[in-house]
Amino acid sequence: MNDMTIEKPKIGAYKRHLLVCTGPRCTEDGESEALFESLGEKFKEVGLAKGDLRVKRTRTSCFATCKSGPILCVQPDGIWYYNVTEENLDRIIQQHLLEGEPVEDLVFHQGPNCVEE
Repeated sequence: MNDMTIEKPKIGAYKRHLLVCTGPRCTEDGESEALFESLGEKFKEVGLAKGDLRVKRTRTSCFATCKSGPILCVQPDGIWYYNVTEENLDRIIQQHLLEGEPVEDLVFHQGPNCVEE
């Protein structure tokens, strides 16, 4: 038996968590990975890399939603976006992540905790 104590991990506080599918079926040309890679700089530019509005980002390998990618999910909002091109990502960052309003024309699903009006 090992007497080593496992240290509890720590994650800095964040307001939202972006999950980006970078799996091979989401986009065949690596567009999803490039999109994910661009997030760090984009977040720094608009103030989402730290502070009260900080957004955490994570790659996922597959959402089992393999059409019209790149696919992006915003948690805890439960908002799922499709066709997340560079231009559409900028809209999502500005309107949803900064202003708190989902970009309705890009939403294809809303999670169970979303309030529909």
